[in-house]
Amino acid sequence: MRVRVSLEGTHNMKIRTYSGSLGMMNRRQFVYAVAAGAGALGRAANVSAATYDLIVKGGHVIDPSLRVNAVRDVAIAGGHIAAVETNIADDAAEVIDAAGKVVIPGLLDVHTHYARDSEGPSVCLADGVTGWIDAGSEGADQIDETVAIARSAPQAARVLINIGRAGILPDGDTMDLGLANVDAAKAAIARNRDFIVGVKARLTRGVAVDDFEILRRAQEVASTFNLPVMIHMGQTASPLPRLLDQLKRGDIVTHMFAPPPNSIVDDDGHILPAVLAARRRGVWFDVANGRTGHLRWDTFDRVLQAGFWPDTISTDGSATSRSAESVIDFPNVMSKFLNFGMTLEQVVARVTVNASRVFPLFHDRGTLNVGAPADIAVLELREGTFEFIDNYGNARTGRQRLFPSETVLDGKRVPRG
Repeated sequence: MRVRVSLEGTHNMKIRTYSGSLGMMNRRQFVYAVAAGAGALGRAANVSAATYDLIVKGGHVIDPSLRVNAVRDVAIAGGHIAAVETNIADDAAEVIDAAGKVVIPGLLDVHTHYARDSEGPSVCLADGVTGWIDAGSEGADQIDETVAIARSAPQAARVLINIGRAGILPDGDTMDLGLANVDAAKAAIARNRDFIVGVKARLTRGVAVDDFEILRRAQEVASTFNLPVMIHMGQTASPLPRLLDQLKRGDIVTHMFAPPPNSIVDDDGHILPAVLAARRRGVWFDVANGRTGHLRWDTFDRVLQAGFWPDTISTDGSATSRSAESVIDFPNVMSKFLNFGMTLEQVVARVTVNASRVFPLFHDRGTLNVGAPADIAVLELREGTFEFIDNYGNARTGRQRLFPSETVLDGKRVPRG
């Protein structure tokens, strides 16, 4: 029996079509092709079965990893992408009619706090998030509980350990320097090595008693296991260049649109030389929209006007983000960039293929390449008048807003509540 799910939309989309030669297969593409071929051989044994398990039909596919930006069908078999082509024969157990919608690889959110609450993974899954990182909700004392939530999540999920052993605290994670316990963090990572993928250091004034020393300890822990450090910047006590000089290739600067003091952009609108040097040596710069203190429109404008684009867009979201008007959901955060400086293709890259490069966990995700895990987000792009809020209650109006429509995870359509 075949099931057709209709997602008919009436809103017009203004999307520039991009086409380009894909060239010869690279190693990853070859592996994906072999996986897809193996699945096809298995299905051939049962000639009465449908060719595909699921087809996402007629959506506007945007996949920067494949340089595809056009109306395409996406076919899925055995939990993997089987084809991305025009007019695939409607031979599937289930068909999602995505005409008038945007079809992209599943969203990868590299800065969240979804492991603070057992409901977090399901909340973000409905928004199209098929992979996430919990960015230091807990330290060594409670990290096992956070890891347990990540282990049980339906999506690909991992956690960063907070260098403060008690995790996020209302009075500051490491205002007591003794909480930044190197040995405790190392022991916690050793017993959860498969799920802890980095170390988080929150360095904001009032959170860290000595930001430079806290970062030094985080790097000591991370270097033991060859892991990245993510620093929470903005309003630090130390000059930002002094902190950035401690970062190595693969480390992450999050909350990059935090306002002064110690913003990444100076009063004249120039990106700090230390910031540019950090990017050149392979440090990632991430958005982490968040609720308070992390994104202010004037800083946002100055950074983008200087041509310094984020490497990744993330939410800093949690199970309660729906109630935070500055966040709401991942598509809302993406829409801020769509309205105020970036094209849709550029936005999609920063929540898919770019994010897949930050953490090895996501190496085979963020793409619709044949053979890749079949994780897909179907979004609706509406035209109208929409309000977007920064972390300081400042509102501005945009003319486009992305809304979650459907999620496909490991080749299966996720039921919507």
